[in-house]
Amino acid sequence: MATTKKTLIVYSDDFDKVLAAFVIANGAAAMGDDVTMFFTFWGLNVLRKPETEPHEKGVLQGMLSEMMPKGPGELTLSKADFGKMGAQMMRNLMRQENVSSLEELVETAKEQGIKMMACKMSMDLLGLREDELVDNLEFVGVASYLAEADEASVNLFI
Repeated sequence: MATTKKTLIVYSDDFDKVLAAFVIANGAAAMGDDVTMFFTFWGLNVLRKPETEPHEKGVLQGMLSEMMPKGPGELTLSKADFGKMGAQMMRNLMRQENVSSLEELVETAKEQGIKMMACKMSMDLLGLREDELVDNLEFVGVASYLAEADEASVNLFI
């Protein structure tokens, strides 16, 4: 059977949406599919390192940088977050049900060779530098993602 290709655009930084994206991506990779995840706008927050050296940003970019979550550990639920308690309740429930954490799913994606692309234009708008994001990413324009999508049998926007 020929290998198929799946692509996902990760636009959101909502914990539950990002969780779904990584569950789907890891599932497809486990089935032997080639998987590409394209992180754009708020989805880039999933890839942010919790600690980075500060660098000069414009006023708006600096304010955004301070307000945006830094990595999977700071994401909140899209609904019923209860003042940031919702994501913690979901994490506790996942642990009780023996479900992999979001951080573990991100690591599994890397181990399975899922290609992760960061949108360079979104990075520029948000004032994010490559060293503020996790390692082993491709920094690309939208045309690179679209080339991947042209070859894919499934394209999802999350």
